[in-house]
Amino acid sequence: MNVNKFLLAPEDCVMLFIDHQPTEYFGITSHPPQTIRNNVVGMAKATIAFNVPFVLTSIAQTSFNGLIIEELSEALKNTSPIDRTTINSWEDTRVVEKIKESKRKKLLISGLWTEVCATLTALSAKAEGYDVYIITDTCGGISPEAHERAIQRMIQAGVIPVTWLGVMLEWQRDWSRKSTSAAVLEIAKEHSAPYGISIKNNQDIANHIVNPKN
Repeated sequence: MNVNKFLLAPEDCVMLFIDHQPTEYFGITSHPPQTIRNNVVGMAKATIAFNVPFVLTSIAQTSFNGLIIEELSEALKNTSPIDRTTINSWEDTRVVEKIKESKRKKLLISGLWTEVCATLTALSAKAEGYDVYIITDTCGGISPEAHERAIQRMIQAGVIPVTWLGVMLEWQRDWSRKSTSAAVLEIAKEHSAPYGISIKNNQDIANHIVNPKN
């Protein structure tokens, strides 16, 4: 599957989910919060479907930020997050060690807020030699400008912007990969309109052709 170094293959990647907690969502105005929630849950389900190792973090979970949002926690099999005090996840040795344990150098990041926790972590990981990808539509900032300036800053440092559906389909790459193709279609149907609507429509048409009485 890993045909060249520029393409993402699941066996080369490690995921980092940063601070998808209620208080963090309350501060987002760069995107509708429900859109980010939908996208990050889709990304989490893809992570599990492709057996990509991941690290889940929170910050100040027991004081003011609250637990990881329920849908994401469930998608990640109720994995306990690493609860930090540091705004920059890369300054928590537990997070860094967990990522290093994966022995993978392509680090994909989804985090709140874009301009703070996501950016600081991405820049720090990049400085240590990781190929860092920021999943822009699973991140959100306190304003559209804050989100966009953060993405620009990361790009200037060599961080690569991607989207969650793009990543999932790049991992799939070939529909003959039956071990994951069914899961990818289900995730897309649930979390990626209008693509998901198109998939369902095509499946309904195909089912009608095979079983015209249905």
